[in-house]
Amino acid sequence: MQNEPSALKKFAPDVFEYLTTIPKGKVTTYGQIARDLFLSTPRLVGKILHQNPDSSQFPCHRVVFSDGRLAPGYAFGGAKVQEQKLRAEGVIFKKNKVDLSKCLF
Repeated sequence: MQNEPSALKKFAPDVFEYLTTIPKGKVTTYGQIARDLFLSTPRLVGKILHQNPDSSQFPCHRVVFSDGRLAPGYAFGGAKVQEQKLRAEGVIFKKNKVDLSKCLF
């Protein structure tokens, strides 16, 4: 992985800005953010999201795993809170996963 401390600092502004482009009712994946921003790994995106200073300004709850699963370590209350936020925005679920065929940004 890129030198982690410097990569976190360098790419955090881009990741947080990216979050602001995801509309309500839609989600994206850690991997898609990494690909779009030319980051070495989706894990770097996850580490950056854990440093989110303001989840209302930077809606990190709209980021899920590539198979639609929610992050068990969602920094603002865990997967149940993330699910509640997504459902409130109209995100569609199939069982316990986001229906990416309908909700992927």
